[in-house]
Amino acid sequence: MDEREGWAELRDRRMGEPGAREAYQAARLAFELGRSVRELRQRRGWSQEELARAAGMTQSAVARFEAGGTVPTLPVLERLAEALDADLDVRVVPRSAA
Repeated sequence: MDEREGWAELRDRRMGEPGAREAYQAARLAFELGRSVRELRQRRGWSQEELARAAGMTQSAVARFEAGGTVPTLPVLERLAEALDADLDVRVVPRSAA
């Protein structure tokens, strides 16, 4: 068995564990939110420190968030959006037209 087969088996086994899929989805969401904020910050030409100051956060908190290391609360997302002069749009959208 080569390394790729070993990794695929390990991944499949881990994804079958209770809560694994939910944890993966939370990590994906955190990463996507962090990427969106980083892109907006960079378009403004701001450093993480400048965004942190505008949002009332620490630079390290902004860095962790942008890296997808934390799942933010809605109030934190609101502060970041306000600091970036952006709208926060949280929606639940049906997957298919039923």
